[in-house]
Amino acid sequence: MSREEGPIDWAAIPKVELHHHLEGAADPALICAMAQEKQINITGVFDERGHYKYADFPEFLKVYEAATSVLKTPVDYARLTRAVLEGAVDQGVIYLETFLSPDFCGGRDLSAWRDYLAAMQEVADDMADTITLRGIVTCIRHFGPDKAKQTALCAAETAGDFIVGYGMGGDETMGRPRDFAWGFDCAREAGLHLTAHAGEWGDAHMVRDTIDDLHVERIGHGVRAIEGPQLVEYLAASGIVLEVCPASNVALGLYPTLSAHPIARLRDAGVRVTISTDDPPFFHTNMGREYAALSKTFGWTPEDFAALNTTAIEAGFCDDTTREAIAKRLERP
Repeated sequence: MSREEGPIDWAAIPKVELHHHLEGAADPALICAMAQEKQINITGVFDERGHYKYADFPEFLKVYEAATSVLKTPVDYARLTRAVLEGAVDQGVIYLETFLSPDFCGGRDLSAWRDYLAAMQEVADDMADTITLRGIVTCIRHFGPDKAKQTALCAAETAGDFIVGYGMGGDETMGRPRDFAWGFDCAREAGLHLTAHAGEWGDAHMVRDTIDDLHVERIGHGVRAIEGPQLVEYLAASGIVLEVCPASNVALGLYPTLSAHPIARLRDAGVRVTISTDDPPFFHTNMGREYAALSKTFGWTPEDFAALNTTAIEAGFCDDTTREAIAKRLERP
């Protein structure tokens, strides 16, 4: 890039994001305001600067669930959805898949879940001219397999144009992938695409077990696959996509610096990787910052990010008509 061209506005580049938690994208100011409105005490969630406060991954989960506790009604989730989508648009995101959990939206009661879902989808439809949103119903791993079955039933009963996938988040150190196979089978039979968090805190064996036991099309994070050369070869050959969240991995201490992160090594080895923010305000990131940091660290150019976005929309769980429309928008300068 010549000096005359000036700095790249990374936020202006059209983007696809696949690994994103709706509640985890809630700005602290919004959560604080809603807590005050409802007179809910969430002491300990924020630091003195008003940022989310946690020291490690277990504490992160506790803070996440405490912050989520202020979201009580479908109206709250409509408000959250609009705020999150507006923020994503500011960062150039034109297609977003977000994780939604009936655990937080009606306690896995199907009727209540439908009400929450309708509220979120109404906002998504209202903003469809600027950003396309799709939902992936996600069970919470550390809530256990029995509750995961209820979540899977909610997913299966609401599969369609908006709910396009099923996945699993939460504490990866709890249980084994096969413990949750029933829910993934249920979702698959309902026509949903499948993903699951693995290879963040679990090792390369956890990634392979998740693929073999749950038959997923994508892996959330998956970065510790780099520790298994044979697994890296398998991922490259199979085309299974990794939903990589670099800033999240560094912020939580999985890697000490971005330069130590394996995303570039995985990509160089032929593994299909994508870029996402995970829970952006928790990690002081957004998609523009992710691009800028990756460019500075690994020398990636706009052409690299164009290729990464092509991978992302090809791996998206949307229908072909939507995929083609997003692909055309990605081609625009």
